[in-house]
Amino acid sequence: MNFGCVTMKGSKGKMHGTRRKLRNREDVSPNKFLKDFEPGDKVQINIEPSSHSGMPHPRFQGKVGKILGKRGQAFQLKIKEGGKEKEFNITPEHLQKVENS
Repeated sequence: MNFGCVTMKGSKGKMHGTRRKLRNREDVSPNKFLKDFEPGDKVQINIEPSSHSGMPHPRFQGKVGKILGKRGQAFQLKIKEGGKEKEFNITPEHLQKVENS
């Protein structure tokens, strides 16, 4: 049997196309993993590529949301995207507090 030239479809997983977006530019300190936020705080999603647990999808890199509460080690976060409100559980190393201006 001759099936001709059959090529496999390329993988398009969760980390597809993130080589430049998730480049680690700094050393990671333990303080990054021990951050604490209060409900109502505004935070920006800033993905830490060296930690894969609690990592949001790369399309949410740079988005700003509001802390709703805490779930275990992660924080519950609400983000508005495309006219919808979405809730995430994200660990603190992927979050950065935004000062109100």
